[in-house]
Amino acid sequence: MIVASKLLTPEQIAIVRKRSDVKGVAQVLHAWGVIFGMMALFVWLPNPITFVAAVVVIGGRQLGLAILMHDAAHGVLCENPKLNQFISQWFCAYPMMAETSAYRRYHLVHHAHTQQKEDPDLILSAPFPITKKSFRRKMIRDITGQTGYQQRKAQILNALGKPDWPLQQRLKNYWTKLGRATVAQAVIFAALALSGHWYLYFALWLLPFLTWQQLITRVRNIAEHAMVPDDNDDFRNARHTKANWLARATIAPYWVNYHVEHHLMMWVPCYNLPKARAFLIANGFGNRMETKEGFGQVIAMATSKPDEEDKRGTLVHNGRTRRVSGVMSEGFKASDDEAAA
Repeated sequence: MIVASKLLTPEQIAIVRKRSDVKGVAQVLHAWGVIFGMMALFVWLPNPITFVAAVVVIGGRQLGLAILMHDAAHGVLCENPKLNQFISQWFCAYPMMAETSAYRRYHLVHHAHTQQKEDPDLILSAPFPITKKSFRRKMIRDITGQTGYQQRKAQILNALGKPDWPLQQRLKNYWTKLGRATVAQAVIFAALALSGHWYLYFALWLLPFLTWQQLITRVRNIAEHAMVPDDNDDFRNARHTKANWLARATIAPYWVNYHVEHHLMMWVPCYNLPKARAFLIANGFGNRMETKEGFGQVIAMATSKPDEEDKRGTLVHNGRTRRVSGVMSEGFKASDDEAAA
């Protein structure tokens, strides 16, 4: 890992590492504002166009909540550590059926061993490139909710423990793993019910969570590390993917596309990553950083394997079986949602 002093000047480091309670809270409020705003738009103008738009935008902000939880797991979303943990848990992690501390333990291993055999996320990038047919099947599973359903099913069954445990033990285990996340779901449902629109919990919270959010999470995982040029080069074992306003609104919230910059300096808050990139370029590192022009370019690379080599039903990898609990969902340990070819 490259030390910061070899990348930036002391003055630049002081600027990009500065954390802000105001900015951190503002990002979280923005995510929830967009979510409830899109719900309100659909209630005001209920039609297929506003419904689809709401699913896409809300799913993007749900991923955004996960990204903000990720920042908090690094301790950089807010300056105040207690506020950082509280807002991450109750306003980002639990609504997404996740848990910040569990995610932190897992995720720091990824940073310590990026693209190495010890990297728990390696299994998400190693299978690529794949065929277009294989990618299409994955997209269908994601957008139809099959991926999300299998994840949640595995998460809940894992939280409930072994079937032969006494009921009290199973319920205690469930509370330990998913109790607070369940409370968060109940609060969201209650808030929508009190507004007179209880159905929005299912139509515009659960549906985006189980469909569009799953699809763009897969795309994000591919963009971050799949087919990087050099697994042993800190400038090239993660990727910066350029994102226009539409991509930022739907699939790349809160500067998640600045991934090589994040890996070079994981102590930089997400809201300072554009400035960090600008400093790196000014200091002569621009050409060294792995960069792609957009998500379309990355997906084209990821699906460059000839369709003639497609082997439907062959288990290419099963990332979710091997990922530890707390990655995106505390208590999630194993799943039937295999990433078959």
